[in-house]
Amino acid sequence: MTEPTVDRVSTELVAVLVAVTDGEPRVLTTEDARALPAGPFQFAHRSLQAGLRAWVEAQTHHPLGYVEQLYTFADRDRAEHADTRIISVSYLGLTREMGHTGVARVGWQSWYRYFPWEDRRDGVPAFVAGIVEPRLRRWAAGGPTAQRGRRYERIAITFGLDGAAWNEDMVLQRYELLYEAGLVPESGQRPIRPALPGTPMVHDHRRILATGIARLRAKIKYRPVVFELMPEAFTLLQLQQSVEALAGRGLHKQNFRRLIEQQELVEETGEMTQGAAGRPAKLFRFRRDVMLERAISGSKLPLAREPHPV
Repeated sequence: MTEPTVDRVSTELVAVLVAVTDGEPRVLTTEDARALPAGPFQFAHRSLQAGLRAWVEAQTHHPLGYVEQLYTFADRDRAEHADTRIISVSYLGLTREMGHTGVARVGWQSWYRYFPWEDRRDGVPAFVAGIVEPRLRRWAAGGPTAQRGRRYERIAITFGLDGAAWNEDMVLQRYELLYEAGLVPESGQRPIRPALPGTPMVHDHRRILATGIARLRAKIKYRPVVFELMPEAFTLLQLQQSVEALAGRGLHKQNFRRLIEQQELVEETGEMTQGAAGRPAKLFRFRRDVMLERAISGSKLPLAREPHPV
């Protein structure tokens, strides 16, 4: 079979901009929540990152701070025309939500809108056992005999089934498994009804978002990047809720606070705020000198294998 001729190659710049607002991980979207901010790399752009900044600010009116390159995607089927190959260069940025964008079809969305199976702060979502697991097992059973065992193994490892531990970092692997099984609309296979929960996105933008979530979940365990998402002053409860929101799992309150204190990442501001049930709570801020030191030597935040509190 003759391979299609590629007449044109273009580069698309895609931004995964993350904020945490009121204890919820949020991502900036365009096209009525169906796409990430993106645009083609043009000759006039001084660099890839300069091009990204130009597109994001033009499309969303949201200024970019620190960003880091995430991944480059070059799948053949991501273009709408067979004679075009699109190379997608994605970036991850951490920011703070600035309220209503003032731009039509642009807004902030919870990233669990796109990946509801990733939110385990209150335990395993009921639809995982009721919908996701049965359909994945049906897909495994329907595969070639030589592949069935491997498929069952992948399902167990990625979704934490059959005694396997849940690994919050495997966001991309879970999405790609659902894609391969034809359980997400982006796969292009005949839709299965009822559809799995989770809003699809254009092209491979949900895959790019999954990559960004996985990168950030892994990074908060060894770099104090959560600081970039917090206000200048915050309570320890707000900090814990932000880490839980990003990780998609609950943390033990006493262990969390003990590890924060041991790392000496925060300091008291000397001010108080009204906490739960009207009780005052101390306000903290991040120690910038410690942040600089940790950026070089590494720092572990207390996220990981804590059981969800009962």
